[in-house]
Amino acid sequence: MKLNTKYHGVKEYSEKDIINFKNGLPGFENLKKFILFPVEENDVFSILQSIEDEGIGLVTISPFAVMKDYEFKLSDELLEGLEIKSEADVLVLSTVTLSSNIENITVNLKAPIIVNINERLGEQIILDDDKYMIKHPLVQE
Repeated sequence: MKLNTKYHGVKEYSEKDIINFKNGLPGFENLKKFILFPVEENDVFSILQSIEDEGIGLVTISPFAVMKDYEFKLSDELLEGLEIKSEADVLVLSTVTLSSNIENITVNLKAPIIVNINERLGEQIILDDDKYMIKHPLVQE
């Protein structure tokens, strides 16, 4: 299948590439189906692209690339809902807010996106931990 994205050109994908978000994502609750692909110029970043709205693609990064000691616990309810059986099933992403000024680029460490890469199920959660910010600077001095 082909998806003509607004900012990243035409992307090929198959049914097995689709990640299902039963509840959508905050702000995009009506969008349930996404694909994930690396940014061509910089594979540290990925795009979580809606296949239901070609104009919606979120820049993401691994929070562990931003903060080495990033950690949190997943609830039993979430593990069950996403059918997670092992740590190896889990991909954790954080959304990136871009800016033309590199000092103003931020990463949302407060609300990671959890994906079961085997079952292709995802959900964004909000952490109850004050050490993680919604607008964590990507570049630290």
